[in-house]
Amino acid sequence: MANLHFHYGVMSSSKSAALIINAHNFTKNGTKTEVIKPSFDTRFGKQKIVSRIGLEWDAMAMPNLQTYTPAPETRVVLVDEVQFFSPSDIDKLVHIADTQSKIVMCYGLMTDSNEKIFPASQRLIEVGAKLHRMESNCQINGCMKMATHHLRFDAQGNVIHAGDQFALGDSNYKSVCRHHYNELYHGKQKTR
Repeated sequence: MANLHFHYGVMSSSKSAALIINAHNFTKNGTKTEVIKPSFDTRFGKQKIVSRIGLEWDAMAMPNLQTYTPAPETRVVLVDEVQFFSPSDIDKLVHIADTQSKIVMCYGLMTDSNEKIFPASQRLIEVGAKLHRMESNCQINGCMKMATHHLRFDAQGNVIHAGDQFALGDSNYKSVCRHHYNELYHGKQKTR
């Protein structure tokens, strides 16, 4: 089994749910597992990961991974919202996977709502993480194509074309297929 994994997908593709299920299964089987998330993600409490379907798991909230060292008995490290960490944090995870024989499984987004790859996600690709694409369908009514992009909307339903790459929550986002992304991002249509 590869020791560095990146499970990526659009919002609502069950990334956090998969992490929680893996944490449960590893723990149930007696495998010491540590779960990490970025400390600025306080949507569901500082020390919790919560999926949209209601699953939850305790996590260590960390601003970065530079001083992180897993406990000696830990065999698996699970990282939620990995896109919000830095490339140097990814290098730290690589070091843990390669020198401590830990399995490191990262979960997060590949790109933002402007089709720009997150720096941490790019670093995971550069260092050869095993990639696992998690699929979901387009959230435009009636469309059954695979969602590949995110659209971000303002309060009036207009597509936002610029802004901070690091925004939490999904109330102003839709996961859409490439066709609808291009139609709505580059066109004049509104949708909510």
